[in-house]
Amino acid sequence: MALRRRGQKWYADYYAGGERVIECTGTANRREAEKFLALRVSEVQRGVFVKPVNTTLAELGERYLEHAKLHKRSWKRDVQMLGNLQGFFGPVKLRDITAARVEDYQKERVKAVSPATSNREMALLKHMYNMAERWGEHQGTNPVRLVRFLPEDNLQFETLSEEEERSLCLASPPYLRDLIVFAINTGLRTSDIFNLQWTEVDIEQQRLKKIVKKSSKPLSLPLNDEAFRVVEAKHGDQHGPHVFCNPMTGDRFKDVKGALAAAVKRAGLKKVTWHMFRHTFASRLTRDGVDIVTVKELLGHSNISTTMRYAHSNDDAKRRAVQRLKGTGNKIVAIVPRKKVG
Repeated sequence: MALRRRGQKWYADYYAGGERVIECTGTANRREAEKFLALRVSEVQRGVFVKPVNTTLAELGERYLEHAKLHKRSWKRDVQMLGNLQGFFGPVKLRDITAARVEDYQKERVKAVSPATSNREMALLKHMYNMAERWGEHQGTNPVRLVRFLPEDNLQFETLSEEEERSLCLASPPYLRDLIVFAINTGLRTSDIFNLQWTEVDIEQQRLKKIVKKSSKPLSLPLNDEAFRVVEAKHGDQHGPHVFCNPMTGDRFKDVKGALAAAVKRAGLKKVTWHMFRHTFASRLTRDGVDIVTVKELLGHSNISTTMRYAHSNDDAKRRAVQRLKGTGNKIVAIVPRKKVG
């Protein structure tokens, strides 16, 4: 038995059941590594040794995605998040990922994304470790359980003012302008707009009847004049099953982030994302006094708690609402003049 240093870590080299085992101790401190090796030797001598599992993060990721495709509607999002995780940790074994290393990932990731996005990726890694334990591909502690998730401010969201919307539309080519106007006036997610087909549009009723991709639930959405004007113009010039088609390819849109960024720059605006159009749709509804239950139904939320974030953005509507109360208290309460103090 021996200790061997590889890079920053010590590795324990010992025999168990006639087989040679080389295992990372997880530490750069020789004294701690010696304790680790002594523990393993003791386990072998007492007959309680369990050979360490050598599953890598990449191997677990491959098996996990096969599982996710069968059990999760949002498995494509997991593919993206898993790519970010593997890009940071590299070709590493599950047992070699420590809580400290997970915290390093968290600190580095939050420099580029929101705390909420970082937390979703951490939650995926935690869930994958749980699955690995269930499948017998990991032994020991789930390192993500020892790391605190970042606080999220879910009440914070950005919207476009009417003036910013006009500036952005004027700076956009016609196809992009149609997408922006439609998004702001329907609140649909980008994927649902790109995948919208004519079979889901009721021209006579001025209504959309579709299945929301994220929740797989039906959504019946009336079209206001602005949104219907866009659909009506395209109805007379159809180029396939999809409502919105890329003028360059004739196929549906897949990504217009570059075109949006260019239009934002021409308009002289700060960063604008596609999800801001959905926030704008919801906040304008609450601003104009639409009740939160109706907003929930229009957005296609499964739970009203998700919609409640917009209830904090309609202070003006709340003031108008309380001003509508016409009580009779002023007719009942007697006003007693104050006595003058001599």
